[in-house]
Amino acid sequence: QVQVVESGGGLVQAGGSLRLSCAASGSILSINTMGWYRQAPGKERELVATITSGGTTTYADSVKGRFTISRDHAKNTVYLQMNSLKPEDTAVYYCEARLVRTSTSWRNYWGQGTQVTVSS
Repeated sequence: QVQVVESGGGLVQAGGSLRLSCAASGSILSINTMGWYRQAPGKERELVATITSGGTTTYADSVKGRFTISRDHAKNTVYLQMNSLKPEDTAVYYCEARLVRTSTSWRNYWGQGTQVTVSS
């Protein structure tokens, strides 16, 4: 019905950049908020950045000034531009589409995750 698929992860050296994409597809009428979370080995999943339908953004302190979240409403897609990457950014990055409205429901959806590895 609704699928959320991330792409763009990979291996990069410290100081480098990556751009993640997340596309939500299906019979979607609207999406309230889209966001990125990450989970490093042995750690809990944590918020990286979110963006609302009105364009309000939120960032974790650890990524402020380095990461930028943006959204294409027409494509139900959210992006995460990651610059000045550090080894501690290494994690699986998950996309969330929050309060997705279809003709039959309102609910949240998660993607399967994409691995980001930053080498020192």
